[in-house]
Amino acid sequence: MATQEQTVKVQLVRSPIGTKESHRATVRGLGLRKLNSVSELQDTPAVRGMINKISYLVKVL
Repeated sequence: MATQEQTVKVQLVRSPIGTKESHRATVRGLGLRKLNSVSELQDTPAVRGMINKISYLVKVL
């Protein structure tokens, strides 16, 4: 009985240009590169915290 891993999809909807260096690093840490790029990640508290930190740049799908 394998349990399905919970995932969350994140899309970069605003440019990180002009933001704090730590916010740009968080965007890269989530695996996002260009605008409208989508990354599917495991739904962990660490990932949720990263999404919350840059919530003004991303959209959760």
